[in-house]
Amino acid sequence: MDILSNLKYAEGSRKKKKRVGRGQGSGHGGTSTRGENGAKSRSGNKFRAWFEGGQMPLQRRVPKFGFKNINRVEFNVLNLGDLQKLIDDGKIKETVVSANFFHVEGFIKDSRKPLKILGFGELKTKLEISANAFSKTAIEKIETLGGKAILI
Repeated sequence: MDILSNLKYAEGSRKKKKRVGRGQGSGHGGTSTRGENGAKSRSGNKFRAWFEGGQMPLQRRVPKFGFKNINRVEFNVLNLGDLQKLIDDGKIKETVVSANFFHVEGFIKDSRKPLKILGFGELKTKLEISANAFSKTAIEKIETLGGKAILI
């Protein structure tokens, strides 16, 4: 019967630590399992993860291209077709909707990004939408139904 005073690990569940450099009789003496010569056999050896043995490194072989525009504005995007689907599903009940409404309801994720309404899809309901930006086709489609596209 096992009690706390005589518990033991299961047979074969624990391995002994490999003791290297403790003489030839251990089987791991001499080179201490490091092989013969070279930097990796010596103490203090540390190569950077991307070091390629003195060969011209990949990040210097491959040419640079392109650039990142620091003035780029990323938008949360909603299409008119998406708005109509939300209306059909009964998730939008008002005729006046804003960027804040879309964020509160969870239709857009990042409230820090401005909202842009795009004209893809059909809109069948008259809406008064306030957003940070509209595409030309979105403005046309909203205004042909008698709605308003209000820039914030």
